[in-house]
Amino acid sequence: MTSTLTPAPGRTATPHRRTKRVRWRGPLMAWLFLAPALLLFLYFKFIPMFVGLWKSFFKVQTFLGDEWLGLENYKTIISDADFAAAIWHSILLALGTTIGSLVLGLGFALLIEGPARYLWFVRTAAFLPVVTTMAAVAEVWRIMFHPADSGMLNTIIGWAGIDPQPWLASEHSSLWSIMLMSIWRGTPYDMMIFLAGLVGVDRTLYEAAAVDGASTWHRLRHITLPALRPVFWILFTLAAIRGLRVFVEVYVLTNGGPNGSSEVLMTLIYKLGFQKNDLGVASAGGIVLFLATLALTLIAQMLRRRQAR
Repeated sequence: MTSTLTPAPGRTATPHRRTKRVRWRGPLMAWLFLAPALLLFLYFKFIPMFVGLWKSFFKVQTFLGDEWLGLENYKTIISDADFAAAIWHSILLALGTTIGSLVLGLGFALLIEGPARYLWFVRTAAFLPVVTTMAAVAEVWRIMFHPADSGMLNTIIGWAGIDPQPWLASEHSSLWSIMLMSIWRGTPYDMMIFLAGLVGVDRTLYEAAAVDGASTWHRLRHITLPALRPVFWILFTLAAIRGLRVFVEVYVLTNGGPNGSSEVLMTLIYKLGFQKNDLGVASAGGIVLFLATLALTLIAQMLRRRQAR
């Protein structure tokens, strides 16, 4: 009877092997599902990034072969007036778009926050610009920016007694017009993130502040804004990166004109690479944009961690 109840020596490792097999099955299945997307990222994103980095040190010539230049392409970017203007326009557009969308997004989030039944429709309608194709949005705004007296925006501001504006047709207002459209499109996204952050604010703090006689402004300043600080950092980083990498709206609305007044780094890189066939300088410009984006992200993360302490 004892021999029949004692497990055979060869079967003692079976539970361990089975546990090890189950432990590896989950990660293996996850990597198998991720493999197609990772291959696409590798082929269309990471390999072109490394090729662009390599090409940035060369003068790319289609039939004569590439010529090694070292850092000459980067020196061209630093010393070229067109690149300096494009970098300044990109920074100005990113800064204005970020501040405008954050302020308006927070304002709209505070206005439509609540459990009322009709608010779901308001939130959905407000979020529609985000899910609309950028090219379609830019084309609609290009029509609205028509500089004649009969243009849609000029007609609207005419009701308030404001003279018609040239909008995209003027060197002094083209970049600001693009910024206006970018703020309009970025505000709903920031609004939804702020709404998600407002859900986590402790409501008992509002009740206690109201009992103590705190005004609406004091409750906003001392309760709401400190609670939304992590949300601010996330949205600031995303909005700033989005502003630095702006391309479609500038390309559709002005293509960098008039006279380069709205030229940004992305449109200039595109023109150098695909219109003038200067792929070496264009690749260097892409690397500079990548480094600027990376530096902005790291600085924002460092400041966020410092404030969290």
